[in-house]
Formats: sequence, C-alpha cells, structure tokens
Amino acid sequence: MITIQGKGVSAGVAEGPLYFFQRAKTVLERYTVEDTAAEWERFKDAQQKCIDQLGELAEKAREEAGDDAAMLFETHQMMAEDLDFEEAIQALITGEANNAEAAVTDAAEQFAEMFASMDDDYMQARAADVRDVSGRILSILYGVVQGGIDSDVPVVLAADDLAPSETIQLDKTKILAFVTEGGSGSSHTAILARTMGIPAIVGLGDQIKPEFEGCTVMVDGSDGKVYVDPDEGTAARLRDKKRQQDEYKQMLEELKGKENVTLDGQPIRVFCNIGSPDDVQAVLSNDAGGVGLFRSEFLYLNCDDYPTEDYQFEAYRKVLSEMDGREVIIRTLDIGADKQIGYFDLPEEENPALGNRALRICLNRPEIFRTQLRALYRASAYGNLGIMFPMVTSVWDVREAKEMCEKVKAELRAEGIPYAENVQVGIMIETPAAAVISDRLAKEVDFFSCGTNDLTQYTLACDRQNNDLGRFFDPHHPAVLRLLKMVTDNAHKNGIWVGICGELGADLDLTETFLSIGIDELSVSPGSVLPLRKKIRETTVSGARDTILADLMG
Repeated sequence: MITIQGKGVSAGVAEGPLYFFQRAKTVLERYTVEDTAAEWERFKDAQQKCIDQLGELAEKAREEAGDDAAMLFETHQMMAEDLDFEEAIQALITGEANNAEAAVTDAAEQFAEMFASMDDDYMQARAADVRDVSGRILSILYGVVQGGIDSDVPVVLAADDLAPSETIQLDKTKILAFVTEGGSGSSHTAILARTMGIPAIVGLGDQIKPEFEGCTVMVDGSDGKVYVDPDEGTAARLRDKKRQQDEYKQMLEELKGKENVTLDGQPIRVFCNIGSPDDVQAVLSNDAGGVGLFRSEFLYLNCDDYPTEDYQFEAYRKVLSEMDGREVIIRTLDIGADKQIGYFDLPEEENPALGNRALRICLNRPEIFRTQLRALYRASAYGNLGIMFPMVTSVWDVREAKEMCEKVKAELRAEGIPYAENVQVGIMIETPAAAVISDRLAKEVDFFSCGTNDLTQYTLACDRQNNDLGRFFDPHHPAVLRLLKMVTDNAHKNGIWVGICGELGADLDLTETFLSIGIDELSVSPGSVLPLRKKIRETTVSGARDTILADLMG
C-alpha cells in the first residue's frame, strides 16, 4: 500500500481504478508514409468518427437547448464531410505521402485562410468552424478520447490540473473522485467536485505517478489522503467511514422542506452555485431555495465560437423554467484570468487576474455583452431572474452596464419580444475597491453578492490558484471578514440585500459569524445545502452576536 498526502478540497470517500486524464496532443508530428492507401483509410475512419460524434452532440444540444443550439454541430458535421475539404486532404496523403495528421492540419489551414480572406462576415466566421472540425479529427487520429475518459467503469480521475474548458467536457457519469498534482481549494476542479458532491484532493505533486494507472485507489477527501492498493485494514476502515457518511446524508434528508432559521428565529436564504443547466436537478434534489450564482461563462467554454443569442436564451430559459419560480441569479460573462477561451483572442498578460477580465471585457466589447443581455432578458419571461455583474471596481462601470441593460430592453420592446419588468440587477463584491465604496454602489443596484474567493485573493495579495501559498491564503483573515461586515452594513443602510456566493459560504465554522454580521443569503454547492441548513437550525445568534462582532472589529 502507498499513502499519498495532498489537500482535501471536497469531502467524501471513493474507491475505484485510477485513470489519468487524456489531454489532446499539441505538437504536430510530420513524417512520410509508405502505405498511402492505409493512411487514407486511417483518415476516413477518423472522419467518420468525427461525423458520428457531431451528430450525437447535435442531438444532445437539441434536447437540452433547442434546434438553434443543435445547428452549430450540424454545421460542423457538414464541414467534416465537405468534398472539397476531403479532396484536399486526399491529395496531401495519397499524392504527397503526408501522414494524416499533417494533411488535416495543412488542408484546414488552407481552407481557414481562404474563408478568413472573404469579404462576407458569415463566410469569415467559417474559418473557426474549419479549425474546430480539424481539431476534432486530429484528436481522434491521436487517440484522444472525447470527454477525457476511455473506461467502461467509473474511475478516480487523475490529472496535473484541469482547465475550465476541460472540466466542462468531462463525462461526469464516469468520475468517482478527482486527484490532481496542482490546483487549490478554489480551483475549478475543486468547485466542480463540490458541485457534483464527490471527493477531491489537490496538491499531490509528483507523488501521483503514471505507473499507478489502473491500480485500485481509495480517496479520503476529508483528510486529503490517497491510498494506492490499500491493505485490507485501511480498506475496511474507509468503507466504514463511507457508510457513516452515507448514513449522515440520509439523516440530512429529513431536513428537506424545513426552514433555514436559527433557534432564536433569524432566517437566512440558502441557494446554490451552478455552472450548467444540467446542475438544476442537483439544486432541486437538495432542496435549495434558488440559484444564487449561475456561472454563465461555462456556456462560452463549451462552444468553439461565440455562443449565439438563441443558444444562450435556450440555456437560460431551461434553468428558469425548471426552477419553477424560484430565484435564479445569472452572472454575466466572467472570463479572463484563469478562464481563457481561445476564440476571444485575448492578449497574453503578465498579471491576468489584474487585467482584462469579466465586466471589463463586456464593456470593451459591447457586441458580446449585448448578445448575452438580450438572451437574459428574453429568458426572464420564463421565471424569476436576477442579473449580476462581476469584477466591479467603480460606480461608472456599474452605470455603463445598467445603461446597456436599458438599451437592450428598449430593443426588445421595439421588437415586441416579451421580458420581465422585475429583473433585479446586482453586482459581485469581489474587489477591495468595491467593498470600500459599497455605500455608493448600493445606491445603484438591487443586491450585492460577495465572491469571497477573489475578495480574499485581492485583499491578501495572494494568488488563489497557487497551492504553494497554503496558509497565506486565509479566507478567515479579519481583513476579509471586516470587509464583509462593511459591505453588509452599507447594503442594509441602502435597503438592499447581500449574499455570499464564494466557497466561504459553505464554511460551517463561519456560519455563526455570517448570521451575526447580518448576511441575507448564502449560495453554496448543492451538496452543502443540507449540512448548512442543519448548522443554521442548531445556532442561536442573539447570545453570541455581540461577542463575535466585538472580536471581529476589536
């Protein structure tokens, strides 16, 4: 048995075979082939698999988001079987003895440049389609599995770390737990694990070795340990621990339908953070009051080109409809920093977390912002929508964003397209600047939602993605908690509510502090809803409030 220590970022016990995430190769290999007929057949096989995959994706998109969403994949399907494209590849293989990977790459670049040079905007946009289709065919030729997992049984998934664009593509039915070399408690792998309610351990470094592939491992997300080929005693102990955890979860089921109210009568709303329309079922099954954060950027990460207004509308409509009147707060596009999307062509930055990201991109590229806002307001007719803007630092950027909202509503009125008049507009408080001027910002919006991951990062000058910083990244730091109290006081003075949608909201050690401060809403991963409800219902605030606040501010 080998025991590996990391950092547990999502609790629970899991057991299964270890499987390393298969990432696409990025370095093109060129060589001359002797059997060009066999190489051509290798291409044709990959081409057909690509066409089949795109057909499956089109059907899935049609079921989840309608015909317009499926159209993108159907367009790619047609591109994959385009005769001109195919003939160009054939000439490079059978005529010049190029290997299939080189032939696909060169033909794709030739066609992409041809489309990009055309005067028509629609035809120019086809350049991205060619590159996407060729990339899919190349992945098949390289043996890379779509969804990153080639296994008939669920696995413990190992990786160096996973980018947001990779986590969105995973076949989540195949994952028992995550173990990663790098990452941190606020990495996207950790957030995904908590949303899925499965164990996750990060920061394992080079201890998790490729030769462990296929070995039976047991993961304990509570203490951050991975056991490779566990002995009978360890396996029995962890299985017993899992049984106790399952019994605890069953006990929590009894809290469904109960109020989130303290023993002395102080209520607080408990909502969920999600990243996909598929997560709504987890919100409902865990009996959350609503969605406090829908990370809309994952719609962009799941596309190979800018998602259309109709594509976004169908996704937002689906969430709002399925939530059946419960509030859904959707955060506008929040990319940049650790969430990069190739087709945005963002320039490399030395300090991307301090650069062109989130609302800054939307205000600098209003055509992208307008498309999303139109989709959001159109969807508002189907449920209880709130919109919030991330990465706010000034009053003027909030006013510009609100002005864009008014323009979009005016457009929809002129076009006779229905939308709700009661959409709340709020902002994320995740920079010290926003916290310090929260008294002014509160006059501009309907609510605040505190993103404690970034607020901690910026307040403590501590990169949230750098696991080596360890104890220096301290969300319990009094500077962070004082800012939260300042924000809450300023919100209430101006008659608006305030929530926490960062990972700190699920920290049961701080529940009493948040109640004492006066936080109105906590938005957490679906699996954290019932444990948080239990903690709230066991807490008496009135007797401890003065002591907690004196300690915090003293």
